[in-house]
Amino acid sequence: MTTPHTSVIRILLADDHALVRRGVRLILEREPDLEVVAEAGDGAEAIELARTHEVDLAVMDIAMPRLTGLQATRELLAVKPGVRVLMLTMHDNEQYFFQALKAGAGGYVLKSVADRDLVAACRAAMRDEPFLYPGAVTALIRNYLDRVRHGEELPERVLTAREEEVLKLVAEGHSSKEIAEMLFISIKTVHRHRENLLHKLGLRDRLELTRYAIRAGLIEA
Repeated sequence: MTTPHTSVIRILLADDHALVRRGVRLILEREPDLEVVAEAGDGAEAIELARTHEVDLAVMDIAMPRLTGLQATRELLAVKPGVRVLMLTMHDNEQYFFQALKAGAGGYVLKSVADRDLVAACRAAMRDEPFLYPGAVTALIRNYLDRVRHGEELPERVLTAREEEVLKLVAEGHSSKEIAEMLFISIKTVHRHRENLLHKLGLRDRLELTRYAIRAGLIEA
């Protein structure tokens, strides 16, 4: 039984084949928490619709006229940074897959198994969890092993121990002055750590840092 608090995921669907859109819509709208609120026939139309509709998630084909799904993803995330993006494609192709991740997509689903994977992928995207088909996972592992084999230095951790301390205290609501006193460093150093954190993690403000700290298990939600 759904409660009034059940949040519906509002989806923008972009594919240049009307028949594909119809099939995908049927898969999605069988679920009570998924609703297609807009349909686009190409990447440029997808951007226009994203500006005029409240959208949580965009499901994009890669090969589309005017703007490809990859180009549209980059532009969409510049216009609406909070929107999640899934690529839905017929291409089981490592190059496209890596380009999709680089563009900012949070998942990559093959059309051939959309009826099996798409719903789970949508929910994973809204939890900020990546959704990858098995071949993509293999490609990622192989890419990682190749980089190790060629002696490429891979960072053991994204943040330094001191940056984690600063992040935790920022997320707990302490001011720069308080953090400086607690860690015995200057306020200027605190500001530098904050700037580094935002830059490294691709975040914009204290709220996003707090969300990251919760996901990383540094503080309790």
